[in-house]
Amino acid sequence: MSLNAAAQDVASRLRDGMVRGVLSFPLTSFRPDGSLDLDAYRAYLAQQLATSPGAVFPACGTGEFTALDEDEYRQVVTAAVEVAAGRLPVVAGLGYGWAQALRFARIAEEAGADAALVLPHYLLQAPQRGLVEQLRRIAAGTRLPLIAYQRDQVAFTVESLRRIAELPTVIGLKDGHGDLDRLQRLTLSAPDHLLFFNGAATAELQARAYAAVGVPAYSSAVHAFAPEIADAFFTAVRDDDRATADALLRGFYVPLVELRDRVPGYAVSLVKAAARLRGRPVGPVRAPLTDPGPEDLDELEKLLTTGLELVGSAG
Repeated sequence: MSLNAAAQDVASRLRDGMVRGVLSFPLTSFRPDGSLDLDAYRAYLAQQLATSPGAVFPACGTGEFTALDEDEYRQVVTAAVEVAAGRLPVVAGLGYGWAQALRFARIAEEAGADAALVLPHYLLQAPQRGLVEQLRRIAAGTRLPLIAYQRDQVAFTVESLRRIAELPTVIGLKDGHGDLDRLQRLTLSAPDHLLFFNGAATAELQARAYAAVGVPAYSSAVHAFAPEIADAFFTAVRDDDRATADALLRGFYVPLVELRDRVPGYAVSLVKAAARLRGRPVGPVRAPLTDPGPEDLDELEKLLTTGLELVGSAG
C-alpha cells in the first residue's frame, strides 16, 4: 500500500528539510514553580527556528512530553505551529498506549501539526505483533502522518517494519538503539518512501556511522541550546570535513556525553541547564527529572565555552 497524498506531502517536506539541517527538538519552558510558561516558550521557539532547522518536533522527549497534561500539550503544539507559520514541518510527540496516544493525536490535529512522532509505549515489553497493532490502531484513528520511534522496549524486526510501512500514513522510523547491523537490515528491506532518522542520544556521536548505513538525518539535542555548534557539526559531516567534525567530537561532544551519562535523566536536564546558561527562557525540568548540581553546571559551562570557541562563536 502506498502513502496517501497528505502523507506524501509531509514526507517530501521532511526529506527536503533533512538535507538542509538538523531536526530541532525544542525544550518546553516552565516557570520556577513548575507551571507552563507559554510566553517564554514562544520566545525560545522563535530563537530556535531562526536558525533554520530541517523540522521542529515539539512535545517530544527533549520537550518533556511525559510531564505535560493534555491542556499543556495543546498549548505547546499550538504555539509551535503558530511560530513555525508553515515555514517547516511541525511533528508533535505522542505516546503511551494507543488509546491515550490517540487523545494526543487528536489534539495535535486540531492544533495544526503536520505529523506525529510515536514515542515508545509505556512500561510494558510487547511481542512484535503487538508493536505492529499499536501503530495500526494509532494510524486508524488519526489523519496525521506518523513516524515510529524505536528505542528502549520497542525494536522492530524486518517483517514488522514491512507491515507498518504498508499503513498509508506511516512515513518514517526513528532509531534510538544504535544497533547498526539491525538498522542496515531494516533500511535495506524498507520501501523507498520510508524515511529513517538517527535518534540516538547525542546523535552526533554516531552521525557518521548512521550515515554510512543510509541514515544521514538526525535529531540534535545540542541544537536546543547551541544551534551554532549543532549546525557546524552537521555541515562538517555533510561536507566530509573530518577535521572539523573530529575537533568538535573530541573537544565538545565526547566530554558532553561523559557528563550526560553520570546521572539518569541528564539527557534532558543537562540540555535545559545549558540553554539557561545561554540565557534561553526555558526554566527548570519537571520531576522526576532533576536539574544538575553546581559542580556539573560548572563543567557544563566550560564545555559550552569550548564548543562555541571551536565554531568561532562568541556565544
